[in-house]
Amino acid sequence: MHNAWHVLLVHINRPLLVALVAAGSAQLLKFVLYIWYRKRARFERLFGAGGMPSSHSAMVAALATGIGFEAGFSSPLFAISSVLGIIVLYDAIGVRRTVGLQSKYLNQVSDTDDFPEFVGHTPIEVLMGALWGVLLGVVFYRV
Repeated sequence: MHNAWHVLLVHINRPLLVALVAAGSAQLLKFVLYIWYRKRARFERLFGAGGMPSSHSAMVAALATGIGFEAGFSSPLFAISSVLGIIVLYDAIGVRRTVGLQSKYLNQVSDTDDFPEFVGHTPIEVLMGALWGVLLGVVFYRV
């Protein structure tokens, strides 16, 4: 079984695979944590943005980690993926979080609840997502 796993990982785009696994597993973890803390399911948490941990952060961190292992941590590809990842992390904390806070206020002052509040992330949500992505990247390349 270990041989089959190794053969599969050699013949696919491992950085892409680890990025997708990181995003999907972070999204699933977000759903489970929501149930754990709120004592009710909200299926939107399986696909929606915002919340703990950040699946976007997990995805870009896993991608950069995978590229680092594949191409080298001093390679231009790692530099590109890291810079673009940092932009995603900054955007999640800054711009997208501000939009979520504005939506929360608009929902309070309007008669409709049409504005999505789960849009951005707190710094800890982004940090935990990034750590999850790096961890999965290391696991994928050390198996």
